[in-house]
Amino acid sequence: RINGGRLLLNINKAVKVRIYPTPLEQEILNKTFGWCRLLWNQMLAERNKVYQQLKEDSEALRVHKYKTEKEYKQEFKFMTEVDSKTLQYATRHLLEAFQNFFKGLKEARKVGYPRFKSKKHKQTYTTFNINNNIK
Repeated sequence: RINGGRLLLNINKAVKVRIYPTPLEQEILNKTFGWCRLLWNQMLAERNKVYQQLKEDSEALRVHKYKTEKEYKQEFKFMTEVDSKTLQYATRHLLEAFQNFFKGLKEARKVGYPRFKSKKHKQTYTTFNINNNIK
């Protein structure tokens, strides 16, 4: 991107590693995978339900306030056991999935509607590495 004659670069870095967790670390990973999956599925179900109720009224559908991950954490107290950033990213990924779906409809690309996550499929989550908090 060029800004005022200067070239600006955005650099993103990803690291893919194979890990061999201890039993305690495996338990933490399993909780994190489970709570992120639960949050995704709850938010997707809420959006599907609201759409079915308000599909005739596009203005009400557009301005509807959906629950945040904070409200889900109050409803499901055990979600406080995992890193809050992972739950924020689960929310962000769901919103990006919807944006990609609707953008694909406009551009006549084949992008599927967001699906519910299953325990049997790929287990992933995203988090921040702030001040080397990941060891």
